[in-house]
Amino acid sequence: MMKHSQENQQDRHCHCHEQEGHCNSEHGHECGNHSHECACCSDGHEHGEEEEMEWWKPILSLAMLITGVIMSATDVQLFQNQWVRLAWYAVAWLPTGLGVLREAIDAARDGEVFSEFLLMTVASLGAFAIGEYPEAVAVMTLYCIGEVLQGRAVSRARGNIKSLIAFRPDHAVVIRDNQRMTVDPVEVKVGDIIEVKPGERVPVDGSLLGEAAAFDTSALTGESAPLVIERGDEVLAGMIASECVVRLQAVRPASESAVSRILHLVEEASERKAPAELFIRRFARIYTPIVVGLAVLVVALPWLYSMVVSAFDYDFTEWLHRALIFLVISCPCALVISIPLSYFAGIGAASRRGILFKGSNYLDTISRVSTVVFDKTGTLTTGHFAVSEVKGLRDDQVAIVAAIEQDSLHPIARAIHEYCKPAPVTVNGLRNIAGYGLSAMVDGKNWLVGTTRLMEQEGVDYPRELKDVVGTMVAVAVDGNYAGYIVLTDVPKEDAARAVESLNRQGVETVMLSGDKQALVEQVARQLGVNEAHGDLLPQDKVEHIEQLLATCGENSQVAFVGDGINDAPVLALSNVGIAMGGLGSDMAIETADVVIQTDQPSRVADAVALGRRTRRIVVQNIAFAIGVKVLVMILGVLGIANLWEAVFADVGVALLCVLNALRLMRQPNKS
Repeated sequence: MMKHSQENQQDRHCHCHEQEGHCNSEHGHECGNHSHECACCSDGHEHGEEEEMEWWKPILSLAMLITGVIMSATDVQLFQNQWVRLAWYAVAWLPTGLGVLREAIDAARDGEVFSEFLLMTVASLGAFAIGEYPEAVAVMTLYCIGEVLQGRAVSRARGNIKSLIAFRPDHAVVIRDNQRMTVDPVEVKVGDIIEVKPGERVPVDGSLLGEAAAFDTSALTGESAPLVIERGDEVLAGMIASECVVRLQAVRPASESAVSRILHLVEEASERKAPAELFIRRFARIYTPIVVGLAVLVVALPWLYSMVVSAFDYDFTEWLHRALIFLVISCPCALVISIPLSYFAGIGAASRRGILFKGSNYLDTISRVSTVVFDKTGTLTTGHFAVSEVKGLRDDQVAIVAAIEQDSLHPIARAIHEYCKPAPVTVNGLRNIAGYGLSAMVDGKNWLVGTTRLMEQEGVDYPRELKDVVGTMVAVAVDGNYAGYIVLTDVPKEDAARAVESLNRQGVETVMLSGDKQALVEQVARQLGVNEAHGDLLPQDKVEHIEQLLATCGENSQVAFVGDGINDAPVLALSNVGIAMGGLGSDMAIETADVVIQTDQPSRVADAVALGRRTRRIVVQNIAFAIGVKVLVMILGVLGIANLWEAVFADVGVALLCVLNALRLMRQPNKS
């Protein structure tokens, strides 16, 4: 709620680019030149760098105010002189009052005549006019103390997001012509070899060249446990090498790295406002002139009444005092600062857990989600095969199958290798029959490993039950005789079942859509507890399902879709909230989505819904509490029951309580 708080929300987030020396062109100004004046310092110092300077002015005013009240209460002789008292309180008023006065003038120049600064200035100067000097100083002093505390609260809320800047390393060690060169990350080209020492951050996204290595991913994902990344897998910028020197091959430039993408999403989030924020902005612009007019009527109407009813004793000073109380308590400070702060705190808390909202409007929308639709492969499952069943084959036979498959790079072959160590046998005459499987000679016997179509082609008689096997099935025959089969399935992610359970517990329906066979999709759905599952779907079929869900949902029931592939982009765009798996998801899915799960964990979807609901609940609490208290004290002030001191404490107190309530979002979100 510093200078034009609503408009400055966009300005302040430009610090993300300050270190690069430029700002997004849509802001229309150089970041290095935008300093925001604080109502209680008014020296034009930039926030953050001069934060300590904010305190001395309200503290000086408060010290003089308390001293003046003590001197009045103890009947200090010099202080009995009215002009001495006026001079004392005028000096006490200057450190804080001048700043607020300047804010009111600047706001008026910008076309916002009826700002909260005008309310405070009129109330304070009016108190001087009627001889209530301590109250005049208290209005400004307590207001500015509240401003400083609120500013600290805003800084704390922004801290999690601003700290993303630290994730971006300022140098990269590149190996060129067998020479190590230290360069700026922006100079790293795709294909360059990068070396990262233990404790250093990875400068750009790259694929691991050496053996498996452990990385600290807490900066990006919020996970404290190290992540072991295998050779050839992708390592994201911002991760920290944990145990040894690693070498990577850059796969994308620094401007497109994971950290840069996060920062870009955060900037988008600062600009997209939730309905409650937009309401408060419109509300403040209409509300302020109305309360100024009502304050005038508080003074004028009793005077007009006294002109008609002679028995009514009109005291101008008394009614002016009541009007000033009305003005002080009418300041919409609590709403103007706490509502945007609530959403920003929610976005900050989400980012700490690897959940990136592209705008507070999506944080608001996700709070009303009643149905979450999941893609299967890569979203609820890992997308990697694993052996789930072996039937009819002995362990030594499975080991021979692994030996036959050991030179294949096919995912099925890799899964069999992981399940069983290849037997130490000699494989001769290995033949790959495209689309069918493999044929090979082992110890003089002819082995067939593949689909039922391979069995039919080679004249092998096999049980009809193989046609009904759920999952990817590998049939095995030896010398023309059926031996058994191996079933491989896509492995559910570790937290997939927990994610579905958490959503169901929150009253959210879960649906799974997939292009895989219906039987397989239903099996995974039963395993995870998904309410409804549909398989054998093409991308256009997924669109039709989402359209049907949207048609049956009411205004307060929203549909979210969670996916990771290019083919998911249409449904991500169509749903009320599109959620993309950002770690392994396609760029198109991430660009189309409204929310990005950086950790690729389905459980974060449940966390996002819970956090959205928590944020909305706090916003509603703040609106109801602030308006309720203000209306009550306004009425008491007009009736002459509440005095100016009580109005000041009520205004500042309500604002601070709302801010503290909003900051509850910064605590680690509860796991749903």
